[in-house]
Amino acid sequence: MSVTGSHPVLNCSEAKAWEARVLGNEADEWSAMQAAGTALGEAIGEDFKEIGGLPLNARILVLVGKGHNGGDALLAVQVLLNQCKEAFAEVWLCFGEKALRPLARRALEELRNDFGARISENDRPPVGDMDGSVWDLCIDGIFGFQFREPMDAETTGLITAVNAHPGIRFRAAVDLPSGVGDQNATTVFRADFTYATGIVKQPLLASDVAAAVGRLRYLDLGFFKEAQPKDVTCAARVLTKETLRPLAAFRDAQTDKRTYGHLFVVGGSRSYPGAVVLAVRAALRSGAGLVTAFVPERLAPEYAARHPEAMWVGCPETSQGGLAQGTVDLIKERLARANALLIGPGMSAEPEVLRTMENIVRITNIPLVLDADALRPEVLAATGRSSVICTPHAGEYQRLGGKGGLHSSSGHGHLIVVLKGPLTRVVGVSDLAETGPTYYSPFGGPVLARGGSGDMLAGLIGGLLAQEPVNPLLAACRGVVWHGRAADLLARKRGQVAVEISEILEQLGPALHS
Repeated sequence: MSVTGSHPVLNCSEAKAWEARVLGNEADEWSAMQAAGTALGEAIGEDFKEIGGLPLNARILVLVGKGHNGGDALLAVQVLLNQCKEAFAEVWLCFGEKALRPLARRALEELRNDFGARISENDRPPVGDMDGSVWDLCIDGIFGFQFREPMDAETTGLITAVNAHPGIRFRAAVDLPSGVGDQNATTVFRADFTYATGIVKQPLLASDVAAAVGRLRYLDLGFFKEAQPKDVTCAARVLTKETLRPLAAFRDAQTDKRTYGHLFVVGGSRSYPGAVVLAVRAALRSGAGLVTAFVPERLAPEYAARHPEAMWVGCPETSQGGLAQGTVDLIKERLARANALLIGPGMSAEPEVLRTMENIVRITNIPLVLDADALRPEVLAATGRSSVICTPHAGEYQRLGGKGGLHSSSGHGHLIVVLKGPLTRVVGVSDLAETGPTYYSPFGGPVLARGGSGDMLAGLIGGLLAQEPVNPLLAACRGVVWHGRAADLLARKRGQVAVEISEILEQLGPALHS
């Protein structure tokens, strides 16, 4: 059973068949194009905020092909020209006006009627006259997901010139970057953002085109509102903001703190004192009813004074300030109170600390989150039959042995892997194989490329797991989406550079309700 609020990723032929099913006639296709154009324009406007916002007098370059992608781009320009009252758009009809299909032509006529004085048109792209030109935005609507090789020389030259042009601040691709499809062209449009309209197509997830795709956004047009493909084996699904909807609803009035779970957090050391604080603060914001943190005894009084909402247990220390073996007994005597346990943030890799981690997870029969220093094969192998969520970045994933290492170590009730990266993915692993689809999160971005980001994600997932310990996959997916949406809001408010990673905490509330 798939995670609620996720949609299937389809290959291009499957997407074509599904669109034919849900868009039965030209009127439906036009409605979908209008929805796509509106969503595209609004999404571009939001994402532009990360670099200061689209100027009121923006110059927009629109590359229009023959079909629906070109129509989507033209309708998006209407939205942007409405937002920016002094903006001007140059429309380059890459195959000439006569080649436009009916709905793309209709979109062009609407743009002419509404904004004729604020657009210019070129029936053939003036590639040779690009020197010195400056555009705030370039929208790629040349080819759609039905692109087939070979690409003609003129279009190849246009895309090459646009890719290399230094005077474009923001490059947006409609659905897929032109040249990307079931078979990729040698030359493809290189986007900052790709906006998948209605359906995320499998080529967008391929590692060999990641640089061309840029950051992936999914524009849900309601194609899966009534039903989802039953005759397609979906190896991948995309997570949507609907995954978080239950967290934004009223809570039952007849509840208390025990209703929402008790998370144990184990971490910290003299060398890395801040990581566990970030994890605990995120867990406190997750909605968990109780959070108890086990940290080196010298750190506990300071942490308790700064963050009294959590219960801080000072634990025996090693000579280097890590958690010593005596920590195991302190956790064991309290373990019956906990619903989930997060271990690893800031613990260090001292031999005694590693043994402490192994012994803690060995005595634990509640769901676990392994993060940071706990992401080691020997710790994972000691977890027995507990449900386990691992949260590695690429380096930690390799330290665990990659897919093969995780499979060989996964003798668990349920193992979930959250592989963090530019496009974070969540997958379940059994003893021998992946179980169910891989879930991709199109949220977040470079603002997350900071120390402490993963500690907060682990705290969020841990807090969510304590609230729903029977569904570790849901906790992992919700945590990833929530973390990413908060990061998007922070970047739009403050930019990608001049921020501190802890500021994401202040965006967790807005991320649920925006």
